[in-house]
Amino acid sequence: MKVIYNTLTLAAIGVSPLLGNAQAAVDLYNLSRPDMRGTARFMSMGGAFTALGGDLSSLNQNPAGIGIYRSSEVGFTLNLDFQSSKAEAQGLSSTDDQTKFSFNNFGYIGTIRLNSESCPTFSWGASYARVQSFDRVFRGGIRNLGGASLSNYVAAMTNSEGWTPADMFPSNAPSNYNPYMDSQAPWLSILSYQGYAINDTYDEDGNFTGFQGLMGDDTSGSASFQVREKGYVDEYSINFGGNIYNTVYWGIGFGITDINYTQQAFYEENLSDAYIAAESKAEEGAYDMVRGSADYRLTNYLNSNGTGFNVKLGVIVKPINELRIGFAVHTPTWYQMTDTYWGALGYDYRPGMGLDPDGVSVDYANGYLDNTGVAQTNYGVSEYTDYNMRTPWRMMVGIAGVIGGQGILSMDYEYRGTNMQTSGVDGYVYEDVKADVKQYFKGTNIVRLGAEYRVTPQFSLRLGYSYEWTGVKQQAANDGLNIWTAGTLPSYMFDNDTQYITAGLGYRYGGFYADLAYVNRRRESTWHAFSPIVVQETIDQGSPAAKVTDTRNQVVLSLGYKF
Repeated sequence: MKVIYNTLTLAAIGVSPLLGNAQAAVDLYNLSRPDMRGTARFMSMGGAFTALGGDLSSLNQNPAGIGIYRSSEVGFTLNLDFQSSKAEAQGLSSTDDQTKFSFNNFGYIGTIRLNSESCPTFSWGASYARVQSFDRVFRGGIRNLGGASLSNYVAAMTNSEGWTPADMFPSNAPSNYNPYMDSQAPWLSILSYQGYAINDTYDEDGNFTGFQGLMGDDTSGSASFQVREKGYVDEYSINFGGNIYNTVYWGIGFGITDINYTQQAFYEENLSDAYIAAESKAEEGAYDMVRGSADYRLTNYLNSNGTGFNVKLGVIVKPINELRIGFAVHTPTWYQMTDTYWGALGYDYRPGMGLDPDGVSVDYANGYLDNTGVAQTNYGVSEYTDYNMRTPWRMMVGIAGVIGGQGILSMDYEYRGTNMQTSGVDGYVYEDVKADVKQYFKGTNIVRLGAEYRVTPQFSLRLGYSYEWTGVKQQAANDGLNIWTAGTLPSYMFDNDTQYITAGLGYRYGGFYADLAYVNRRRESTWHAFSPIVVQETIDQGSPAAKVTDTRNQVVLSLGYKF
């Protein structure tokens, strides 16, 4: 392609390449964060049950809670979820609402008396629990891109690793050649090149000088986006536990997890005075770089699903009847995963008025054709990748006190590490993803508080509060790092702190119980269309972003019977 006009200089940065199609660090983090979910009593007390036990949710938190049981129990929990997501960027805002109904959990605990002073009881239990929900929908617009464009980002990242058109489309390629499967070039680079979002440039001697994006001098534009996420993590637990002298309670749990996450993402840019590739009317097949309008839309589909396994260990100590101290540790969950993905780039480039290399105003529409079409990854066929994933360790400690035989106060602290990683099915660890996890993320700290007051022997009131600090490092959150994503999905989301405020009621009649909880969760996040381009700790191109506020109001009902 002969260059007619080029004022755009792209940064070449010697850092990690555009990732392939296994999970990137940002995806791994997103899939590794459980919600606060459980029975209505558990949720109404802010999930502060590490030292309390005696609840079906113990099977997913501190397995030592099963040792508290003196009788058997069967119960289930229903959840009605009212969700609202508001996206704000440059004064534009949009809100999307949805209502979801689900089962939080179902479980059984059996207890036998051993007629032993040292080990009075032994209990076992099995449960199903939804421990994470990914459901979220948001959309919005960006009025002024401020010189930032997805096309420029892809061009810069592609140039940084030295990829050329010949790497994507070798001159000696066979007729059945598929660049997505037969070359090593990044999928996003190939898709952008096929969709003319990045274009090859050459010097006067015909030597390739790099790829160029659509944004240049005097180019302006806006963008719009829409993201739809859905899915869940379900856990099936089997626990065993007991007590020693009614003072030390122990438990061990084995969890089998089922994960399913789907994201559909759309990102569109509308540029004026862009640098586009257009075919000459005078010479068929001859493309030049001219000025005009550029409208293109990137569509992505991703489904991640798999099964995993983890182990939980816990202990609760009751030195006196009025005090309990609990500790639990969860191993990582080891997953076998499959990602299915597909991407497309629809484009509409129209030559218009612009300056030629001599500074003369030219109407390029007179000599060049419009360029429209759709490029698809793998020529429209969905592809899949199998890999292994490991979530971080979790450790929690709690203390609870009984006040006057009618009140309970409890407090938990939980720490989640950053020892997340992915590996191939052959066991090879993706060291670049592992390094990115350490660079972007830090350990997560969570505090949970709970209170219960028994108004009568049958009726109780409950309150709770939980606060989860963000696990994203400040440098990554503030556009101080290049953020690497996978496949053809350049966008990513960084969550800020998350807050839960909860309340509930409890009723007991004989062995029957009914608990009702209200849970309000508020979380703010920052959505990025693509990574900033950071060169030697200086932002060379910014990242279009939007503030996303999630508000979730849940009504939770638990019914059960103890016998």
